[in-house]
Amino acid sequence: MTNETETIKEQIKKAFSLTEDSAPHEEIRSRLLDGGKITGTNMCVMVCAMVIASVGLNVSSTAVIIGAMLISPLMGSILASAFASVSADYPLLRKHMIGLGMQVLISVAAATLYFLFSPLKEPTVELLARTSPAFFDVLIAFFGGLAGIIGQTRLDKTNTVIPGVAIATALMPPLCTCGYSIANGRWDMLIGAGYLFIINAYFIFLSASIILSALKIPKMKELTPKEWKIHRFRMIRNTIIIALPSIAAVYTML
Repeated sequence: MTNETETIKEQIKKAFSLTEDSAPHEEIRSRLLDGGKITGTNMCVMVCAMVIASVGLNVSSTAVIIGAMLISPLMGSILASAFASVSADYPLLRKHMIGLGMQVLISVAAATLYFLFSPLKEPTVELLARTSPAFFDVLIAFFGGLAGIIGQTRLDKTNTVIPGVAIATALMPPLCTCGYSIANGRWDMLIGAGYLFIINAYFIFLSASIILSALKIPKMKELTPKEWKIHRFRMIRNTIIIALPSIAAVYTML
């Protein structure tokens, strides 16, 4: 009976093992950093995705919004930043965080220009849906990020997880809503949409960092116990600060 129990335990452990079919560390590094590169092609695709998503939000077309999510390269920068953070490569982290900042600014600028010239000024249901984030959005971003980074670190390159994650975590629509808010002076909507984007981006980053740490990604330099304690404290503090308003929003709804 003991042997059978141990065998079942081993089978369950093997079924949920992240290291069983994990790609080599160098391949993971190459995939994530390549996905986070800021190139002319990526920037052009991103602007196109922003305009498509803005049109979808403006006319309440779910299919168009989903199409924009699928071609957006924004998630690549977040996953690359998570890799740089876990590997303690701080110059690389700074580079990808600056790149993500550039992408966000250009995305919002593209959406703002679209909504400035759009004849449809009234906020649609799709736009308003991106202005009231709650704790459920935290869960979607966190578990979507987990699925995304697990898919990206597998040995099998034929990955069907990322498109689904792109739809679930929805990085583009909140930025489009920020553009709408700026173009139409709706600062109340800007705060909600901006917060939703921060939730999505941060919890994708956090979940990716957890999985990459579990895979024991090599570090550029080993942290001292004091440095590790400070790093852990900052992550816990930031997580609480970002999640707290969304938790309060759920209680307000109830």
